[in-house]
Amino acid sequence: MPIGEKQSAALSSVLAAVMLTGFKLIVGLMTNSLGILAEAAHSGLDLVAAFVTLVAVNVSARPPDLGHHYGHGKVENLSALFETLLLLLTCAWIIYESIRRLFFGSVHVDASIWAFVVMLVSIIIDYSRSGVLSRAAQKFKSQALEADALHFRTDIWSSAVVILGLILVRVGESYSGLHLTQADSIAALTVAGIVIYVSVRLAKSTIHGILDHAPPGLREKIRESAQSIPGVYDCHDIRVRTAGPTLFVDMHVLLESKQSLEEAHRITEQIEAAVRHFAPEADVTVHAEPAQK
Repeated sequence: MPIGEKQSAALSSVLAAVMLTGFKLIVGLMTNSLGILAEAAHSGLDLVAAFVTLVAVNVSARPPDLGHHYGHGKVENLSALFETLLLLLTCAWIIYESIRRLFFGSVHVDASIWAFVVMLVSIIIDYSRSGVLSRAAQKFKSQALEADALHFRTDIWSSAVVILGLILVRVGESYSGLHLTQADSIAALTVAGIVIYVSVRLAKSTIHGILDHAPPGLREKIRESAQSIPGVYDCHDIRVRTAGPTLFVDMHVLLESKQSLEEAHRITEQIEAAVRHFAPEADVTVHAEPAQK
C-alpha cells in the first residue's frame, strides 16, 4: 500500500537519526570535538524533525473531511517549515560556540580513531537513508520526505568537513608549527554555513507551498492542454494550488453554446484527462461557459 511505504521511509529516518545522534554524542563528549558535537546537535534536531515528518506523513494521508475540504496535505508543508527553523537554531549555537573557541578560549580536541569511525559510519548511513527518502519523496511528491532527504544529504557533506577538520588537528599535533589545532572549530563553522544554505532553500520552497505559489509555467501548460481539445474556444481564470502531493486546478473554458449538456460534460472530462496526463495527482475542476458569437 503506498501510504505504508511513505510511513516506512519516514520511520526508517527516525531510527537512523536515533542511532546517529547517540553515537555522535558519545564520541563527541569523549573526544571534546566541537565538530562532532555540532554534528550530534544537528543529528539530534534531525531526529526531532524526522519524528515530526513521520507524524506529518500519517496526518497528510487522511482523506478530506467536513473541516478540511482539500485534505490534510498542508501538514507536510508545516512539517518542512518546522524542520527548517530547528536547523537554523542549531546553526546559531554552532556559530556561537565556534567563535568562542576560536577567539576567547582554546579547547583540546582528541582526534582519536573513534572520532573518525563515527563520522565514516555517519556518512554511510546518511547516504543510504537519503537515497531511500529521495525516491519516496519523488514517488509520492512529499515535501516532508524531501526535507528529510535534504537533511541527510547535508549531513554527508558536513560529516566530510568534520573529518577534514579532525585530520588537520592530527597534523597540527604532529607539526606544531602549522597551527592547525583550531581546524575543528573552523570545520564546525563550515558545517553551520552548509546547513544555513540548505535551510534557506528549503524554507523558500516550503513558504511557497503554504502560500499556494503556483509552479512556474504550469498555468501556460494547462491552458495549452485545454485549448488543444476540439470544441474548446478559450481557457481562462486558471488557478493552481498544491496540498501535499495533490495539485488542485480550477479553470473556466468557453464551449459551443448550442451543444447539449452531455456533450459539454464529455469535453470537460477530456480536459481533465489532458491535465492529468502531465499531473497524475491533479484534482481538476472545469467550469464550462457558452461562447458568445
